[in-house]
Amino acid sequence: MRIHRAGVVAGTAALTLAASACGGGGGESAPEAGGTLVIWSDTERSEALTPFAEEFGESNGIRVDVQTFPVDTLQSDFVTAHEAGSGPDILVGAHDWIGNLVQNNAIDPVELPQDTADGFSETSLQAATYEGRLYGVPYAQENLILLRNTELAPDAPGTVEELVETGTALVEDGEADEVLGLQVSQTGDPYHLQPFFTSAGGYLFGADGEGGYDPSDLGIGTPESIEAFERIAELGEDGAGVLKRSIDADNVAGLFEEGRTPYFVTGPWSLADVRASGVDYDISAVPGFEGGADPRPFIGVQAFFVASGGANSVLAQEFVAGYVADPELAAALYDADPRPPALTAAYEQASADNPDIAKIVEAGANGEPMPAMPEMAAVFDPFGKAQAAVIGGADPEEVLTAAAENIQSEIG
Repeated sequence: MRIHRAGVVAGTAALTLAASACGGGGGESAPEAGGTLVIWSDTERSEALTPFAEEFGESNGIRVDVQTFPVDTLQSDFVTAHEAGSGPDILVGAHDWIGNLVQNNAIDPVELPQDTADGFSETSLQAATYEGRLYGVPYAQENLILLRNTELAPDAPGTVEELVETGTALVEDGEADEVLGLQVSQTGDPYHLQPFFTSAGGYLFGADGEGGYDPSDLGIGTPESIEAFERIAELGEDGAGVLKRSIDADNVAGLFEEGRTPYFVTGPWSLADVRASGVDYDISAVPGFEGGADPRPFIGVQAFFVASGGANSVLAQEFVAGYVADPELAAALYDADPRPPALTAAYEQASADNPDIAKIVEAGANGEPMPAMPEMAAVFDPFGKAQAAVIGGADPEEVLTAAAENIQSEIG
């Protein structure tokens, strides 16, 4: 069974959780005067967050310390510190960390009043909800888009086939070097290939009947995934040459910024450099295959989490449930890293100032949140390598069957 999660949220009552129901090791007593509320964040967000955190501290008679960590190690550093009893009170990170953090008893559900919850996009709350409970308060969301060089390709392609036709003609005429900029690399990239995979009929996990994913229903290795990869193989190195392992995260942006490809599958994180390059561009959804299903890119959400076992759990809940819903904080976080805000009021202002923001959200209208299950840790590496092998010419059924066996042995 395939999953279509966008727009599906567990009952809204699940978003309002009594503090007594929070399932972590945190105490519920008020902090001692002169204590410290500790927030862990990555570099890009900590500078914007600090003045708001300090204001919160002054209002509550407590010092707030925003500590900065590399984004690549933030989750693992947090789990390690939690296990040692030295973690922070609040963590800022990605929603797809939730399953692992809950499995490690490292975060508590969040008490979010319904009138506050109503101010956030439905998709962002859905992404931060795990097993029917809200574990994070979102502040930004993102999804894949198709950037188009409007001088080379004035019109947005309606299908993959149209994209290939236009891009191939430009390459043959010497106006471009590559049909498409989509990072594959030698190890594959399931995130960037997800729209093509889903449009061709593939799925990662089935639905659990409650708006979540069912880890027992693995879509990789099924007839649907094999058929999907037979179609993707037609775009590979032994086919149309649109998808190539030689295109990776290190060189894909340059292809577009230098005018060497008309199309670039990426996200809002690339827009600042594209603007600086001077390329005339427009944004649309990543297209699907002719006659295929709607492509469903992953949606990622950034959120604030309350740490289990924190010294100041009551104030942590208050900060996360209250301050994160402040439009001024949402605007500051947006200015630091311009991705569509999860808070509706902040999104409306950002999209009014920057039309790209609305186009990004529109491009992800059919998207589904990145699975937050711990089982995902076993998926991306073997699945990505299978993708790279198929794009390089390997047999889809043989490769995906082996990947499925590998993944299944890991998740049990």
